[in-house]
Order: sequence, then C-alpha cells, then structure tokens
Amino acid sequence: MTGTRFTCVLYFIVLCLNAQEKYPKDAFRSPLDIPLVLSGTFGELRSNHFHSGIDIKTQQRQGLPVYAIADGTVTRIKVSLYGYGKALYVAHPNGFTSVYAHLQKFGPNIEDHIKEVQYDKRKFEVEVFPEYGQLEVKKGDIIAYTGNTGGSFGPHLHFEIRNSVTEKPTNPLLYGFEVRDATNPELIGLFGYPLSKDSHINQSADRVQLNFTRQSDGSFLADELTAIGTIGFGFNGFDRQDMAANKNGIYSVRQSVNGKVHTEYDFETFSFGETRYINTLIDFCHYSKYQQRIQKVFKEPYNKLNIYNHLHLNGKLVIQEGMNYTVELLLSDFEGNQTKVMIPVLGKKGSFKPSKTVDSTGNFLIANKPNSFDLESAKVYFPESTFYRDFHINLKKGRDTITIHDKTVPAHRNFTLTFDVSKINPEEKKQLFIAYLNDDLKPRYSKTYKKGNTFTTRTRSLGKYTLAKDTVPPKVNPRNFKPNQWLNNYRYLSLTISDDLSGIRSYDAYLNGEWILMEYEPKKKTITYNFDDKTVEQTQCDLKVVVTDNVGNTTTFEETFFRK
Repeated sequence: MTGTRFTCVLYFIVLCLNAQEKYPKDAFRSPLDIPLVLSGTFGELRSNHFHSGIDIKTQQRQGLPVYAIADGTVTRIKVSLYGYGKALYVAHPNGFTSVYAHLQKFGPNIEDHIKEVQYDKRKFEVEVFPEYGQLEVKKGDIIAYTGNTGGSFGPHLHFEIRNSVTEKPTNPLLYGFEVRDATNPELIGLFGYPLSKDSHINQSADRVQLNFTRQSDGSFLADELTAIGTIGFGFNGFDRQDMAANKNGIYSVRQSVNGKVHTEYDFETFSFGETRYINTLIDFCHYSKYQQRIQKVFKEPYNKLNIYNHLHLNGKLVIQEGMNYTVELLLSDFEGNQTKVMIPVLGKKGSFKPSKTVDSTGNFLIANKPNSFDLESAKVYFPESTFYRDFHINLKKGRDTITIHDKTVPAHRNFTLTFDVSKINPEEKKQLFIAYLNDDLKPRYSKTYKKGNTFTTRTRSLGKYTLAKDTVPPKVNPRNFKPNQWLNNYRYLSLTISDDLSGIRSYDAYLNGEWILMEYEPKKKTITYNFDDKTVEQTQCDLKVVVTDNVGNTTTFEETFFRK
C-alpha cells in the first residue's frame, strides 16, 4: 500500500471513529417508560427561536416518572414562571448534558435541595448550580415527574441533549431513541421571490404564491412559471410522526437546480447565540401578518445561521432568457421519509407588474450603527445591529401614543424607549407604566424602569406604546377552602390571584407568622402551598397573603382555618 493511499485510509478510519463517538447510540436510556410519541421536534420553527429539544407526549397527564438517561451529576436546577418552568440539567461523564423541562416536581433529594433554597431566599423562582458531584444520579434513577409548568400549554416533557462544553443543543434522535415515523413531510404552500432589481416571476416583482398539484407517487408538481433575473423559493410545510396528529418541524431541506445542489440545511444542531436568526430564515413580514412561517431556501446576506451544509449562489437562481430550469425541493424528516417538490421554470422576459412602492417618508435607519430619535415626549434608541438591514423607519408621535414602525420588521436586539414624565404630578406617576398596545389597543405591561422624570423600557416589539394607569389592586380569593374550615385531610392549600392591567409583580404568604412557599401557576392564576413542607403545630392557622402588582398596588388577604 502506497504512503498516500495508507494516509487516506487512516484518515477515513479516524473520520468513522469520530462519527461513531460524536453521537453515541447506546449510551442513553429513554427518559420515560412509555413509547416516545412527539408533539415537537428538534429545530422546529417557533416564535423568534428554534426548538432546542424534542417534546414528548405524556398521555395527556402529569406526574409520570422521569428517569436519568445515564449516570451523572445535577449541575443546574431552575424554577421559573415562564420558559422551561421547572427544569433540571444533568451532566454526564461522556461530555453531554441532558435537560428535562416543564416538570411538575423533582425527585426527592433534588426536591428537598431546591425547597431549602426557596425557603432560604423566600422566593418561588430560583436558579441554583450545585457543586459538581453534590447531587449525583444513576442511570434509571427517578429524577423528576412530568408536568406542565412554565411556557407549556399541555402536559409533556421537553427533553434536550447538549454538548457540555459548547452548550450547543443537538437533536436527541441522533442518540438512538426510538420514535415510530413512516410518514412523509407535507407541503402546504410554495412561493417564489424576485430578488434583483429587474427580476420578476409570472410578470410580478413581488412575492408570488405558486400553484401545485399532488402527483400519483406522492410528490408535488408546480405549474410552470416564467421568470427572469435573480429569484429564490420558499415553502411552508410540516412533518408528522406516527401515532400523533401534531404538525412538527421538517428535519432537512435540499434544493437542486438542473441536478446541481444549490441549498442544503438540516437541524442536527445549532447554537443558542444564533437561534434568533430564525427571523432571517423565514419570511418574517408574511409571518407577522398571517402567522404562517415560509422557510426561504435561499440565504439572505444578513442571515448568520450555521445550519447550512451546502450553498451555491446562496441558494438563489439566475434565470436567463430562453433557458429551462427544473428546481427540485426535497423535504425530509429524521427517519428519511421524503417529499419531493418539482418546479419547472422558463426564462422569459416581458412586461411585469412593478414591486409595491416602499414608503421612504420615514427616518432612514442604518443597521450597523447606533440610531437615536427624539419624538419630543419620548426618545427611542436603537443599538448597533438591532435590525438586520437598513430601512426607512416610521416613527410617529400621537396625542397619547408613540408608534415605532410596525410589527412586520423583526428586531434582533432590545432597543430603548424613554418617556419624559416631568409634566406629570408625583402621585400619578406611581400608578403609571409603559404599555404596549396590541392590535385591539389593549395595553400590555412593558417592564418599566422609573428614574426621576423618565420612564424607560427595553423591548424588541415594534408598534404602539403609551403611558397607562393602573389604580386597581390585585384580586385574591380562596380556591379550595372556606373561612374557618377544618382542613385535616387536605394535602394542599390553593388561592387564585389576578390583576386586571399591569400584572402581578410579587406575592408572599405567611402561616401563623412564618413565610411559606406558594407555587405560582400564571396560566391558572393559582398559588398553592403543600402541607408537607412544614408541620403545622397549631390547630388554629392564620393565613396571610400579600400580592402586589407592577405599579405597587397591594392587596392583603387574611383568613383563618383549622387543622390537626
């Protein structure tokens, strides 16, 4: 064997070994003892981010045991009202970290540890990072129970596997977990985009929705289109796993033109630092209007995603007069089920409808520089790279409102809106806050920082803002007990808390003068105390709950019950 050939073979063996070690197929057990049926896939398109794990159905119920997928140590425990809710992070010796989220509660040792922290800090929302080895787990240990906490809208387990060093999430299905899937992805919509000054598709310089039909073999064929200049394509689609009706994300996309690959990307992994660039992968303007995500199979110049395995001309096509082109889109799920979409294109010049006139009456914003604008009663500051591209931004001052462009443009970073409140009397200021106005003009609290004569908020939401006034304190009502009731056989104590405008900022509960932990569930507007937390030594129990909204209005609820 020649030296060159030997080197090539050795290099190939090393590559194979590395590939085998990259995603070990037999290192992890399932986190649940039920068949894995998914309601969400890795990389799925979500609002402003890619889904960083898989969502496992839990048979429409909570409280299923969650098992450690391998030996490891707990490195992070987080309890939050939103996002992941109750979440657990376990580092494993092979360099991976498993993440379990939306939990109902933790396993006994972990639950005791986090309860101690919560009582020490007198807070429900906490985040702790135990010392390495302090909370060790063995493969198959029960470490938690499934739930519906945080930003979850139905019982399920959100499950991730991350690289422990880079913290990049990777597709959990790469590790050999079995999910039944023999169903091809589905195409919903197909779109063409003229991308150069004189380009057009079917005599239009604007985005065009393309007609297509399903063929007998299950593929899709678009009607032949005419075009000239630089163009690109986009699609809207979904995938389904067996035994589930959920419309999940598509794993990989490949675009070929006359047999040559122009675009290829997949959701093997991504970094949290780039996830917000999802707004450059989708047609954000279309999404903001119709809540429909069109994936572009061409790459915009400001798209910094690293999901692409192959790009030719950034996925764009240069259509020439008289030439024929066959564009093929191949949509695949993780198991290799595929849907083929064929788009015939004829290069043909001709008269075409010009693009809709872009409003250039606003202030011109340069994306790679800081931009500051004075609107008399308010100021807006956009840091460098708040937006992906330069554009004319419309800023308007109404009698009571400030309008910052509109929601069709995505903001990548927070910008600052500051109101001058020097003309408002001090007492009134206390009950004012900065509010974002929804489409129905209903005010929504935007976290407001008050300092002297200025109110400031940091946000990514473009649209209308105003100063709103909240004079009504929160409401507090008992949920599962009545005044002076005996609660001998009760496992928990529950109340509802709500606020009609600015929202709940804080709450504290005391039993016979001692602070107690009440778990807050914003979706149900409930706070709940578990009687197992502390032994109640007195027969007469005096409960006191203090709830404060975001402008400082406070309600104090006091009641007595009895318990042996």
